[in-house]
Amino acid sequence: MTLAGAFKSSSLISWKSTGKLQQTIAKCIEMTGEALHSGKIATVKISPEFAGEGRYFECRSNLIPASIDFAKESPLSTTLHKDGHSVRTVEHLLSALEATGVDNCRIQITSSDSEDHSLEVPILDGSAREWVEAIEQVGLRVAIDRGGKSCEKMAPFLNEPVHARRNDSYVVAFPSPEVHITCGINFSQVPAIGCQWFSSNLIGSNFYAKQIAPSRTFCIYEEVERLRNAGLIKGGSVENAIVCR
Repeated sequence: MTLAGAFKSSSLISWKSTGKLQQTIAKCIEMTGEALHSGKIATVKISPEFAGEGRYFECRSNLIPASIDFAKESPLSTTLHKDGHSVRTVEHLLSALEATGVDNCRIQITSSDSEDHSLEVPILDGSAREWVEAIEQVGLRVAIDRGGKSCEKMAPFLNEPVHARRNDSYVVAFPSPEVHITCGINFSQVPAIGCQWFSSNLIGSNFYAKQIAPSRTFCIYEEVERLRNAGLIKGGSVENAIVCR
């Protein structure tokens, strides 16, 4: 079973109230920048949304929910795909929305290529920092449903351990009354990175904004040409990625 399949299993997950109300952004946010892989200029407009609508992308009137159900395997990015339309490199934006507590919003993307059915979120500085700053600037408000009522925020709780592995990468999740994250990477061929581990249970919005959001995309110098030949990182530069020798 894949990790996505495991988390869709009703026997592994129990949905419980967080004791909080669903939120949305208080005002619209608009950001324009260059996409990392396509190199095209794209504009993202994030708008407030009703409670219960969730987070979703609107690409030329086509709606793509920000859900694992629509995730498509793609190299060096997370891509969501539905009905012949896709949106790529969504990971930094969605991470920022989740960490800052934006439960509901509409994300509209327009590209310099008006005929493109595959859009990409601009990379900005290669991190989630600018998204977090934009969200903090406009602030949040309690989201109401179409009937004018507020709604409880629900969250999934694991009932038993689940794991998945591919090659030398793996992820394991255990039931716990609180969120505690431990992650590690090992790039032995790049001494500047090497083997690093990070562990914390302080996964609040302030901790995220200071410790997680500024983490930037990085690339190994020897792989740059290979990635370009594969049609990737057309918009990559030292402004939006750290290149390690």
